[in-house]
Amino acid sequence: MKITKLHEWNLAPREAIELQKQLAYEVVTRDEFDAPIKTVAGIDLGIDVKNDTCRAVVVVLNFPQLDLIETAEAILPIQFPYVPGLLSFRETPVAVVALEKLTVTPDLILCDGQGIAHPRRFGIACHIGLITGVPSVGVAKSLLVGKYGSLGLTRGSTAPLIHQNERVGVALRTKDNTQPVYVSAGHKISLETATGYVLQCAPKYRLPETTRLADKMASYRKK
Repeated sequence: MKITKLHEWNLAPREAIELQKQLAYEVVTRDEFDAPIKTVAGIDLGIDVKNDTCRAVVVVLNFPQLDLIETAEAILPIQFPYVPGLLSFRETPVAVVALEKLTVTPDLILCDGQGIAHPRRFGIACHIGLITGVPSVGVAKSLLVGKYGSLGLTRGSTAPLIHQNERVGVALRTKDNTQPVYVSAGHKISLETATGYVLQCAPKYRLPETTRLADKMASYRKK
């Protein structure tokens, strides 16, 4: 899988913040793909505090069947401190190494984290989208910024996620009577299109199959 080197990773938090502000201008939040989506990837990222390492497991599924067709993994020393809003600088380096190992370049990447629903409109889905050039979506389990209003209890219900008077994403109910996930565009995809793909990738459970299988594979590797 082709990877573009955008910048060095050896940055101080202040430098990382300024870089986020700059790179946010390069994020595209409209659909920039013509071919149909046939493969979708998910990434599980974890920190091993004891060994001071960060680990990534990437899965690629066919779409819309959602069968597993490839996995890759990587482990790297932690290179960046824990700073809220800057987690992509802590986790993206190892994700990139795992993505580089793929023989199949996915048509879409669903990230377990934020896209533009971020204080500086540059979450990990934006970071990975710019580096890979692949349409990317943030599918977060919890809110980082923004609020939403009334949300229906049935699968497919959505409510706009608003931050500083801007719609940065949606709260999406992927299963009846369960907590929503929070969808935001990462790169090269519109929010409406992203929401549709996330819903299709979560046919049974709250989380997309990409996230569930990546987490499952990561747990298997730890045994």
